[in-house]
Amino acid sequence: MNKEYTSLGLMSGTSGDGVDASIIKSDGLSKYEVILNKYYEYDKEIYQNIHLLKEKINSSKDLINYSDDLKNLERKITMFHVKLINEILKKKEIDIVGFHGQTILHNSEQRISRQLGDGILLSQLIKKNIVYDFRQNDIKNGGEGAPLTPIFHQLILKQNKIEVPSCVLNIGGISNITIVGNYYPFDFTSRDIGPGNCLIDSWVRKNSNQKFDKDGKLASIGKTNEIILEQAQELYSNRTNQKTLSLDVNDFDVSFARGLSLEDGAATLTDFTGRIIGAALFTLLSNIREKLFRVLVCGGGRKNKTLLDKIKNRTLKNIVLQPIDDYGIDGDFVESQAFAYLAIRSLINEPISFPDTTGCSKPSTGGKIIKFK
Repeated sequence: MNKEYTSLGLMSGTSGDGVDASIIKSDGLSKYEVILNKYYEYDKEIYQNIHLLKEKINSSKDLINYSDDLKNLERKITMFHVKLINEILKKKEIDIVGFHGQTILHNSEQRISRQLGDGILLSQLIKKNIVYDFRQNDIKNGGEGAPLTPIFHQLILKQNKIEVPSCVLNIGGISNITIVGNYYPFDFTSRDIGPGNCLIDSWVRKNSNQKFDKDGKLASIGKTNEIILEQAQELYSNRTNQKTLSLDVNDFDVSFARGLSLEDGAATLTDFTGRIIGAALFTLLSNIREKLFRVLVCGGGRKNKTLLDKIKNRTLKNIVLQPIDDYGIDGDFVESQAFAYLAIRSLINEPISFPDTTGCSKPSTGGKIIKFK
């Protein structure tokens, strides 16, 4: 019988609004049990600093130029994690922490992926084993460093007896998809397929006092500007990074919607995002023969009803988009559970990335392990 570990996964996504925390018990291989899911919102200062720096940092040179700001923000983010972990430890015991950190730059073409979070300091302060910096080993093996969650997506479908082939579509800041086949383990492919919430969130942040378009209500009362939408689609079709498997929020820009009202801008950006995701699903799943094909949607974007309608209007008629929650899985915490699982796999030296997910040359382990002494 394989040894089981109790692992705390901490995921701060590209929305940069807070940290999802999940505790799972798993052998890192064939099963998992969810023990805790909880969200911790960043304070206003951290939230604003993340987005201010992300807009400034677009290259490795920027990482150097803003190194002092990054170091300061990294400490604040790490201390935020310390506080929430100590709160959790008052009630729960854990063996290991999977600490994703806050992505500040991901450039797939340059093979750069930088997450803010000091794993060594975190281990010292909470007195636990830490796995962090999950993406670097994949990059060393020729991969793009993302997406890393497919191995957990496959386990979700297997454990919950969801018929395959099926897909898991995560709509976070960026949208990524995992297509799972009939062979376990490792019969899957994955890639980022376009923006998720990033453009809509950015527009709403810059033009109102809100952080996002809740349930897609702003977009539902706005009107798409067809001329601007057509121009944006043309720019996207002619982009230089079409062959990459992973994307960053900095790959997208809301400036093309400049001059529109809050509602019309939200509508146009939601339409643009939905068309990209829908077209990607059409392309990736067009050879699927099943009469009905499940696409299980997780991440914050699954709550945006307007966005989901736009996706449905632009993809295959036999694709059924449904919240992953329909199967008793909390769609808000799939990613944090995944990094709890990836931490265990790192600890037992099992691969977390694969040629068909990140483009690495061979299945690769990942995550730096800090053992508390």
